[in-house]
Amino acid sequence: MTHRRRLWTALLAAVLMVLGLQAGPGAARPGQQPVRAVLPAAAAQVLTWTAGDDITRYTTAPTTAVAGPATIVFENSAATGNTTGMPHTLTFVTSDPEFNGDVELNILANPNDDMGGRHTAEVTLSPGRYFYHCTIPGHGQMQGILVVSEGSGEDTTAPQTSARVSGVQNAQGEYVGSASVAVAATDETGGSGVDRIQYAVDATGDWVPYTAPVVVDRAGGHTIRYRAFDKAGNVSAEKTVAFTVVPPASDDTTPPETSATVSGELNADGTYVDMATVTVTASDTGSGVDRIQYAVGGATDDWISYTAPVMVHQVGTHTVRYRAVDKAGNASAVKSVTFTVVAAPPRDTTPPVTGVTVEGTRNAAGAYIGHARVTVGASDEGGSGVAAVEYSLDGGPYLAYTAAVVVDRAGTHTVAYRATDRAGNTSAARDVSFTVAAGGGVPAPACPEWDERLTVFVGTVGTGVPNRVTDNRCRINELIEDEREWTSHALFLKHVRTVLDALFRNGVVDEREYDTVLGAAGTSGIGEPGQTEGYRTIMDGSAASLARWEQVGGGSFAPNGDGSITSGTTRAGLGMLWYPQRKYADFSLRLQWRDDAPGTGNANSGLFVRFPWVHGDAGEPRPEWAAIKYGHEVQVLDRPDGDLYKTGSVYGFDRVGLAGAGVTQKGTWNDYEIRVVGQHYSVLRNGVLINEFDNTGGQEFSPPRADDPGTDGRRFASGYVGLQVHGTTDVVSYRDIRIMEL
Repeated sequence: MTHRRRLWTALLAAVLMVLGLQAGPGAARPGQQPVRAVLPAAAAQVLTWTAGDDITRYTTAPTTAVAGPATIVFENSAATGNTTGMPHTLTFVTSDPEFNGDVELNILANPNDDMGGRHTAEVTLSPGRYFYHCTIPGHGQMQGILVVSEGSGEDTTAPQTSARVSGVQNAQGEYVGSASVAVAATDETGGSGVDRIQYAVDATGDWVPYTAPVVVDRAGGHTIRYRAFDKAGNVSAEKTVAFTVVPPASDDTTPPETSATVSGELNADGTYVDMATVTVTASDTGSGVDRIQYAVGGATDDWISYTAPVMVHQVGTHTVRYRAVDKAGNASAVKSVTFTVVAAPPRDTTPPVTGVTVEGTRNAAGAYIGHARVTVGASDEGGSGVAAVEYSLDGGPYLAYTAAVVVDRAGTHTVAYRATDRAGNTSAARDVSFTVAAGGGVPAPACPEWDERLTVFVGTVGTGVPNRVTDNRCRINELIEDEREWTSHALFLKHVRTVLDALFRNGVVDEREYDTVLGAAGTSGIGEPGQTEGYRTIMDGSAASLARWEQVGGGSFAPNGDGSITSGTTRAGLGMLWYPQRKYADFSLRLQWRDDAPGTGNANSGLFVRFPWVHGDAGEPRPEWAAIKYGHEVQVLDRPDGDLYKTGSVYGFDRVGLAGAGVTQKGTWNDYEIRVVGQHYSVLRNGVLINEFDNTGGQEFSPPRADDPGTDGRRFASGYVGLQVHGTTDVVSYRDIRIMEL
């Protein structure tokens, strides 16, 4: 007997190992005790979830279980079909009152983790329903419901329901004043228990949760529909109860007060264009308003129940009559409003007429020296008036034309232009071409990245495909976004396919080039676990990202919901948003900024680098000045007047004027890189080097700080980074802030 018992014990242990029921870590939600991953001597049941490459559903997932102890098995591995390495998270929701909330479970499974993607946890299930979901980085959620029944059998029987109407009845059985309907449900046969009851008033009412007897006090015949659900998901057949409510005897003999208003687009003579809307209101201080009625037209008695404003479209003169009845049966006197609807004037179908002039100083060859000034004009003979004028520079996207376009980049240029009137008619595009002999830069396109290499590279993998300018003025490399911090290789490949599909449809790449770039993306390794990412994103505009930064001094930055943040919109003053998570020595800081100052104002901001920890030392009452006094500010300022330190300047040390920095049009994103190696600073704007600065000393710290780096007067060799907010009129937006340690 002893030998036989040992044999069975060994067989049971072997079976448990085959099923994967060895102890594994069960993750807990932050701030809570983890679910213990210790297998009991004999688990009542094993519930297994498996995941693969699919991001919309689990490979396998249980739908039912029995109340009591259970072993949760969650596996996301190559064995279950995951070939991309994408992580999956199995979470039981505890905050939804419609579902059980007594199991805290949040397991992260990754094919490359220490458990090989297979995890177990021990839980105790209660009768009812559990709502679970799987969060996949960048893809939202896939979800499901686990139904737990009592005992060992599955509940397939719907609950039993009943309803009872109560109230004061007259001799005819009608309910005087109001009726109260109580609904009850039991689930004795099925065993899982009643989960919820729903009801609906009359044939058109929506289903709503039943929590207390339903009181109906509106006079007339009514029907209450009702049904119940048990915790196994079974629903009872719909039942109804019908009754009639009549007004109570009352000494209220005063009818309701009524009024009506007419609204719509008015002509000068008081007629309404195309449509008039009649809104009726009623009030009653006695028994209360029971109903409002209206009729359109002559002396008909076909009253219509008023539930929403009445819209009259037919051309002509109309009379809308209205009245109200209170709950005591008193009807108001009939009132009316009269108005006239006329047809709208003939629609404008003629597009605007456009013209253009190009001005500037020209050389003997006819080229404009330094810059050309392009002025676009438009008029509308159709009568509706010009609504918008647009222009496109060198095949780029159409932009709103608000002032003359100044083109100062050497070479031949083409400006296309068009106009749209208020009726929606758009003129045919026209264009003018000219040559500029010398100049600065043109407005940078709003591209995700900046990459002017001659051929397309994906990471470090070259393709030989020309890095062409696309229809939106961005180059192919810039649309691929290989410098972005991707959470998985599969997500990066999906993005590249989307970009290439659009380029192929628009004729930018052919089929061979499509396959070549996609193949390079596949071998690039971008997004794979363990890949060394050059640039690390430290600000993406999300709430989680902003929480890692700190605002000091005045002003503020506000997120815009599109990945960008804007300064000076909610609080006035000079201040700084800084990143206290890490100090940087030699680095490349990349971001994009945009001049969003209102009216004719201009952005005034800057990037603070290599400043020490922000705190209030003696003589330093304003902590944000630590960055100004002990670090360096790389300026953002395009305005033609004011401070002489323009974009790219190292403020107080190395000045760059507008001619050196160039100017982009308001509302245009600029790519900015600040590269610091040793004491050598390089500033690039839109891929062009606009300033180099060597910090050779000469300015001592004032006042000195305990963390003074040395005696040669140079600024710190490492420090923090931050963004300046200059005031409510100096508005600038930032996005895609990344940094790479060199």
